[in-house]
Amino acid sequence: MSRFPFDAVLFDCDGVLVDSEPLTSRVLAEMLTERGWPLTARQAGAVFLGKSVAAQADLIEARTGKPFTPAWLDEFRARRNIALERDLTAIPGAPAAVRDIHAATDGRIACASGADLLKVELQLRRIGLHEVFAGRMFSGQDLPQTKPHPGVYLAAAASLGVDPTRCAVIEDTVTGTTAGVAAGATVFGFSPGGPFHSSPEALRAAGAQVIFESMQLLPALLAGHSPHAFA
Repeated sequence: MSRFPFDAVLFDCDGVLVDSEPLTSRVLAEMLTERGWPLTARQAGAVFLGKSVAAQADLIEARTGKPFTPAWLDEFRARRNIALERDLTAIPGAPAAVRDIHAATDGRIACASGADLLKVELQLRRIGLHEVFAGRMFSGQDLPQTKPHPGVYLAAAASLGVDPTRCAVIEDTVTGTTAGVAAGATVFGFSPGGPFHSSPEALRAAGAQVIFESMQLLPALLAGHSPHAFA
């Protein structure tokens, strides 16, 4: 039986479990600059934080003046994956926190990302958490609508056989927080600072009920917080 007052814990991936955003933003900035939209990695992060590249096709077409094609998206993902395989690291404290939470919930955890599933699996393998989330990895891109729509969190909760209102969602962006709130979950907003995470104020405004800056704190925060009881 869980030692937490939640029936399950649902994690975002990018920026919560893995420090992928600087790498992805660098590749995206390079490719958009090549295409006629000059951006730095920090600027790309600000524009695309919490959003899938595929979902921003109209914006990319408007700013580059070139069509958004499957071939270009495939090239982006290939170059991105090379960078992730080479340089990706875990968010400090995330692997230990996930393993603790996995044990405390009798395995009722899931990873629910807005990224493509191949990326999610690659990243979790890279930081040694793939087996912990085996069979419980979900991509919003496999659904009719991805974040900020709640579908990926609803799918994750359903797979675990739990009511989404009895779930904790761990997010670091406004987009993901909006999805978690729309699913009816209690959102814990991770905001360690820097340009590749949403600010505490933005997460709180989007509906996060708890804000924290270190993944090492998460197990204790979950244990001490009841669903929908504001911090």
